Amino acid sequence: MGDVRRRGAVVLGITGLVAPLTLALGATPAAAASCTAKTGPYQKQVEKFLGRPVDGKQSAADCKAIRAFQTKHGISPNAGYAGPVTWGVMDLMQKQKAVGKNPNKDGKCPVNKGRIACVNLSLQLSWVQDGKKLVYGPVPVRTGRDGYETRTGLKKIYWRNIDHVSSIYDVPMPYAQFFDGGQAFHSVGVSMWNPPGSHGCVNMTKTDAKKYWSLLKKNDDVFVYGRKPGT
Repeated sequence: MGDVRRRGAVVLGITGLVAPLTLALGATPAAAASCTAKTGPYQKQVEKFLGRPVDGKQSAADCKAIRAFQTKHGISPNAGYAGPVTWGVMDLMQKQKAVGKNPNKDGKCPVNKGRIACVNLSLQLSWVQDGKKLVYGPVPVRTGRDGYETRTGLKKIYWRNIDHVSSIYDVPMPYAQFFDGGQAFHSVGVSMWNPPGSHGCVNMTKTDAKKYWSLLKKNDDVFVYGRKPGT
């Protein structure tokens, strides 16, 4: 997020291109590590998620599958250990999938505002609705990590910049739509499940950020609620 001066605000919640889902642990990309033979505390759950034989004991094949998952989503270290961060990512994925096409089942995102972009921090999901009608989504997102939380409440998109570059972090923020100080929707080039999280922005895939750009406009409402795991 760059230095958005329209509100005279200091840009605080900038999205880092290093890691999202805040399940604790470092902000660096997955480091190369040798495959571990140790059985993790979430071995059975992880085996089941990956479609491996569920025996609760680490095998070379288990480690290879776990390590591939960790590497794909930037979980560090990527040593194939079935620990809390890896299981936390998988558990969140399952909860997101269970939502299906009814993300506002709890009715927490306002249905009396017309078109509105909703962000559920607890499930790391976002969608666009118009009244009670689902327009797009839900899609997985990456929000602010511990200490850089995406701020909750009802907001409005006040500035859009399709080719924005953060003046603080010197990173590109394509399809940026600012809704609260320096916090914005924008695309990033990493996994939506890459821990620990952004610096406050709502990260999206390029496809989803581009779609939001086409669906939303200045002064459209944004509602952020819930609490991200690990914050």
